[in-house]
Amino acid sequence: MLRQFLVSIAVSVGNIAIHAIVMAAVLWVVRVADERTPSRQSLRLVGVMIATVSVLMAAHIAEVAVWALAYRIVGAAPPGTDFIYFAFVNYTTLGYGDVTPVERWHLLGPMTAMNGVLLFGWSTAVIFAILRSTMITNQTEEGKKGLS
Repeated sequence: MLRQFLVSIAVSVGNIAIHAIVMAAVLWVVRVADERTPSRQSLRLVGVMIATVSVLMAAHIAEVAVWALAYRIVGAAPPGTDFIYFAFVNYTTLGYGDVTPVERWHLLGPMTAMNGVLLFGWSTAVIFAILRSTMITNQTEEGKKGLS
């Protein structure tokens, strides 16, 4: 069981690092999208949100790939398993149950799910914060135009 926790913690920390790096990239992408999007409030908001969610989706796909690689390295799934599919089902907590880990790696599934839930929550918080920030910026700019 200790080995399962150690592998899970190592992969989770790696994914948290990926997510932290992507958060820095998201802030850069949002700044660029905000600058390049027309001044119309609705178009700017759409552009910023598309950029934000696209980058976050790419991060989650990369994190699933890290779990899939870990599953493959430790032999956590039965022979013939599609590791990406298996990792996606666990990471998203979809839980079809059509593929289950081999007995000695049973904890990897729940640990993957816990990592996914936490990182999805983090992404949701970032999406909300960026949406709020963009709306405040747009309102401030609209207010400045009204004063001119």
